Amino acid sequence: MKIPTTLKHKPVVVSENYEKIDGRMAGNTDAKGLSLGLAQWNDRGKVDISAKVWRYTGEKWSRQSEELPLHRVLDLSILICRTLEHFREAYRYENLYDPQRPVIDRVGLQGDAMTLAVCTDNERINEDIKLFSQALSDDDELIGERLRTLSKILKDMGY
Repeated sequence: MKIPTTLKHKPVVVSENYEKIDGRMAGNTDAKGLSLGLAQWNDRGKVDISAKVWRYTGEKWSRQSEELPLHRVLDLSILICRTLEHFREAYRYENLYDPQRPVIDRVGLQGDAMTLAVCTDNERINEDIKLFSQALSDDDELIGERLRTLSKILKDMGY
């Protein structure tokens, strides 16, 4: 499906027909495309780039389409990777984390740090973390394929 070019987000690089590869939802998703382009929130004289997931309801482009600044996409990638690393060793804890030390990591960024922690404010965390862990396990092949691809691309780029 063609990504619209007449809306506020202005696509520059696109991945159309994303519904064919959208993880477990492939073939049955409203996510029809991905793009990198000029952000919809740009003001005159200020240009930001954003990543966008384009969702289509079957009748129109959805207001639930997500647009994120590139640094947030990368921050989410950092969060995913460190979370996956935590869950590789989480079996050592009765509740898959140490309640006395719920912080998984502090990742230095921009002169400060992004703290990654188990959400102990969630009153059902012990139940939810087990469901989360199982879902990660179920999607291991899908996630692993994408991480291997990302790793190769980053190595090819010199990172």
